[in-house]
Amino acid sequence: MIERASIEQASGAHAALLAEIHAAAFPAPDVWSRNVISLQLDLPTTFGLIDPAGGFILGRVTVDEAEILTIAVIPTQRRRGLGTRLLCAAMDHAAHMGATTMFLEVAVTNHAARRLYDAHGFIDVGLRRHYYSDGSDALVLRAPLV
Repeated sequence: MIERASIEQASGAHAALLAEIHAAAFPAPDVWSRNVISLQLDLPTTFGLIDPAGGFILGRVTVDEAEILTIAVIPTQRRRGLGTRLLCAAMDHAAHMGATTMFLEVAVTNHAARRLYDAHGFIDVGLRRHYYSDGSDALVLRAPLV
């Protein structure tokens, strides 16, 4: 059983903290601002989950499909199961919102994230060329939600 007790629902009040976590987790060109995060959280189909240990995940559900918009874990908390807890909580949350499938994009060079997604049933379903600011490609992944 994965411990999810520390994960809580994120709201617009968390936007500044989420932006700080995102800035610590990603290179400058890819960082989401407090305003972008706040706008996402204000959308009725978007949800956010935060773990005060230093990570969060944003997703959205439209009809029966969910998408992970971003997941961020501060470097000092990586390799401690935080990403797994956030991903599993988001998958559960999306399923409770009626989603049966979840999608996401991940850089082809992000091997740690790809291992995480592989371990949770995500499979390659597409490729977005030059998707990221550094010109790298993104794999489109999909997993069933049960």
